[in-house]
Amino acid sequence: MNIARNARTAVAGLPLAGLAVVETVAFSVLVTAMALLGAGIGLFLIPAAALFTRGTVGVTRRLAAARLEGGIPDPYLPEPPREGGLKGWWNRTQWILTDPATWRDLAWTLVNPVVGIALVLLPLALIAFGVFGLLMPLLWEDITSNGGNNWYWFIKVTDSQSALFALALGVPTLLAGLASAPALLRAHAQLARTLLAPTETSAKVLHLTRTRSEVVSSSAAELRRIERDLHDGAQARLVALGMNLGVAEQLLAKDPDAVRAILADTRKASASALNELRDLIRGIHPPVLADRGLADAVRALALDSPLDVTVTADLPGRAEAPVESALYFALSEALTNAAKHAAPTHVDIDLWYADGRVRAQVSDDGHGGADPSRGTGLRGIERRLAAFDGLLAVTSPVGGPTTLTLEIPCALS
Repeated sequence: MNIARNARTAVAGLPLAGLAVVETVAFSVLVTAMALLGAGIGLFLIPAAALFTRGTVGVTRRLAAARLEGGIPDPYLPEPPREGGLKGWWNRTQWILTDPATWRDLAWTLVNPVVGIALVLLPLALIAFGVFGLLMPLLWEDITSNGGNNWYWFIKVTDSQSALFALALGVPTLLAGLASAPALLRAHAQLARTLLAPTETSAKVLHLTRTRSEVVSSSAAELRRIERDLHDGAQARLVALGMNLGVAEQLLAKDPDAVRAILADTRKASASALNELRDLIRGIHPPVLADRGLADAVRALALDSPLDVTVTADLPGRAEAPVESALYFALSEALTNAAKHAAPTHVDIDLWYADGRVRAQVSDDGHGGADPSRGTGLRGIERRLAAFDGLLAVTSPVGGPTTLTLEIPCALS
């Protein structure tokens, strides 16, 4: 047992005990504001009271989460858009009262001042009582002469011998306080997680809200890209075609040779415009994906890649078009990332279906070190998959190899 570390752990319970007292005040304030809702004034008090309660409970959540692997994420539903007037106040109040996390906060502020304080202060109480037992041979005469309580556990200290018995009991009491501190504070953290962590429903709502926002942003960026490509590419070429045809029309009677040259240039420009439109269409939804499915589309992608790519596919059917499209572009992004950053000599892509999920694994023998938190490529793949409740797992030690595992839950037709 690390005595110094356990002693620090026991002392760490003091701020939690102080917060429990503040949470009692927060409970009273929020319940009072709710009680005044019928009188109308609660409409304006509840948002402020909830803010105070959430702030106080949030501090407890962060302190308790430090003792748990994975922490305790905030469980609150996203705030609705702010509006002015009574409607805005009503929307905020309704958002607070319909959020399950508000009522779980209230339950915590009711339970923690009793159960929580007992858990965090019990180690300190045992340590203090153990120290008192160790000092009993020095203090018992003063305590007895002043009419104080001279009992230590079940021993009444009236002489030096009973004081030594108290000292002997003080040692295990002190050690019990030090030994129990980590477990009791961890129990307090588990209690906090039980009441303050997001429920399965609220966690799913938060996830869907976050992924919806990311999908909307991604779709807007994609629309801007398509608009830019049309404006700078095909549209410019079509405008030039129109101008060339206008010039040819004017020169038709005067200089047929010049018109012939202009028409030849126009034909080349029209072919270039057609190719750009085809590339744009492939960037939106490749025809091979729509016609032949995900496996063949990925094989075509591998043929177009500058890397040496081997594709193995075992898909007994086809997923819905949006799912196929998400996986196709995720794999395209993975190959692009490998070519740009990993310098591999070979890439393997495996596609299969199991347990109600389409899975893909991209492995390369490059120099590794891929990290989703450091780049936009892998984050883009994560966002694309998250829109379908999909997942991306990355294994990429420095020096390689790198393995990306992608999966999306779906049914095959």
